[in-house]
Amino acid sequence: MLTQNHLAPHTDDAPASPLERLAPNKLILGLFLPMQEGAWSPSRAPRSTSWTFDYLAQCTRQAEDLGFDLAFGLAQWMSKGGYGGEMHFREHELDPIIVNTALAAMTKRIVLINTVHILYAWHPLHLAKFGAALDHISGGRWGVNVVTGYKPSEYRMFGLDMIEHDLRYDMADEFTTLLERLWAEDENLTFEGRWWKTEKAFLAPRPGARRPFLVNAASSGAGLAYAAKHSDLIFITSPGGAEPAKAYETLPPVNARIKDLAASYGRQVKTIINPHVICRPTEKEAQEAYRRILEHEDPVAADNFVQTFAGGDTKSWRGHSRAQWVIGGNVHLVGTPEQIVEGFVKLQAAGCDGVQVNFFDYLPDLAYFGEAVIPMMRQAGLRA
Repeated sequence: MLTQNHLAPHTDDAPASPLERLAPNKLILGLFLPMQEGAWSPSRAPRSTSWTFDYLAQCTRQAEDLGFDLAFGLAQWMSKGGYGGEMHFREHELDPIIVNTALAAMTKRIVLINTVHILYAWHPLHLAKFGAALDHISGGRWGVNVVTGYKPSEYRMFGLDMIEHDLRYDMADEFTTLLERLWAEDENLTFEGRWWKTEKAFLAPRPGARRPFLVNAASSGAGLAYAAKHSDLIFITSPGGAEPAKAYETLPPVNARIKDLAASYGRQVKTIINPHVICRPTEKEAQEAYRRILEHEDPVAADNFVQTFAGGDTKSWRGHSRAQWVIGGNVHLVGTPEQIVEGFVKLQAAGCDGVQVNFFDYLPDLAYFGEAVIPMMRQAGLRA
């Protein structure tokens, strides 16, 4: 068995944090790509949003042109019909690691991050090899969102039994430590851990001067401990639900706790939160767009979507109402460009280092965001 010392990451001449690759903006700006059918909103209101690769590529290249720092893709494993309803919510999805491989060849600056459920029969050597290749293809612009999985149905798809919550993070700790060593060490690596083992494992090529970005979402004690030890970017959720004022009130202690934990490991991390942005020239138009999403909800899909999270052991998103789930996103910023930027300023003041935005109608909403919101973010000092 490996001891903790045997599992310690390689530190000789350790490269600087990959966060140094990001531009020095006061607020990181990321885009949640709509890789799943219906994206975040189980609503049948009219929109162009699509899970197809051509659409995702348009979103990513437009975000890059607008100066976004990150583009992020979720991963999911769904049965036929997805979450159900007339829209078969989230039935279709392109695998994000494959999408990012293609996007890496089509972009030059934006960082591409995708999710991997590492406990669904992955070995660290698989991800180390794929990640090193993506690091080279992208020129150091790739990262992985490490997810352990919380849905029993997904585990059963892989012929696996559900793993207890905190044990999943113990496994993730061993997995990620070995992953980092494979990326860092220039000799054969032999180990026999509690869950993974290998003999004379070696990578050539390894990643460049800095290892790929490591990302995860965390809210539980075990999840936060893992994140503080390994992650560069940590997705956080508002304990107060999607209503902005409650988010601004409840987020400061969340951010402080994470950064204090990271400091206890001698590390610095950045936190990022997911606002759903509905921006229009007038507040009335924005509120009308918000109501239109709710009025066209797919009730079966919405019920199933909410129940999946309510019935699992994830600690995130517990403060969100059913209506807030229909809109999608963790914090709802609805209003004029001035109001959206005011919301970003308050999220930054609450300790958030970045926002990973999503939209309902992606391409037109993203275009208006670039035209009306980003210049005001610069004026507010959030972006260079």
